[in-house]
Amino acid sequence: MSFCFRILALIGLLAASPALGQQIAFGGIKGDTKAPVEVTADSLAVNQETGHAVFTGNVVIGQGDMRLTAAQVEVVYGQGDQSRIDRLHATGGVTLVSAREAAEASEAMYDVAKGTVVMTGDVLLTQGENVMSGQRLDVDLATGTGQMQGRVRTILQPGGN
Repeated sequence: MSFCFRILALIGLLAASPALGQQIAFGGIKGDTKAPVEVTADSLAVNQETGHAVFTGNVVIGQGDMRLTAAQVEVVYGQGDQSRIDRLHATGGVTLVSAREAAEASEAMYDVAKGTVVMTGDVLLTQGENVMSGQRLDVDLATGTGQMQGRVRTILQPGGN
């Protein structure tokens, strides 16, 4: 998905309710969903009838400052418009990185039209020395906000002297 998943600053996180999830502010970094998406991979399979393309093997996706790596990424194009990407579905050791943070998960779905990213399955989000984990991370790229859900655990390093 790399795409515009700009996952930023964990701020003020002390405890999380597993039932309600943990709201996250991402320091105002927003994804540029209008930037071109560059994909490199070992192979590509395209199905013209279904409008799907599947990249496999060492997949690296870049959009703006963001980079996403995965074993496989399925590209779903808009209905009747093979020039417009609707969503990207990454699976297999997904890692999303930006200049100051990184997120790992089993899979991720980037909805280009909505400007949202959903990472699921043993999600690990790091910024500097701060770490948060859970089972699902929803990020709104337009607002720079997100929510971690599913037995959320946060480790914050005290700032300091």
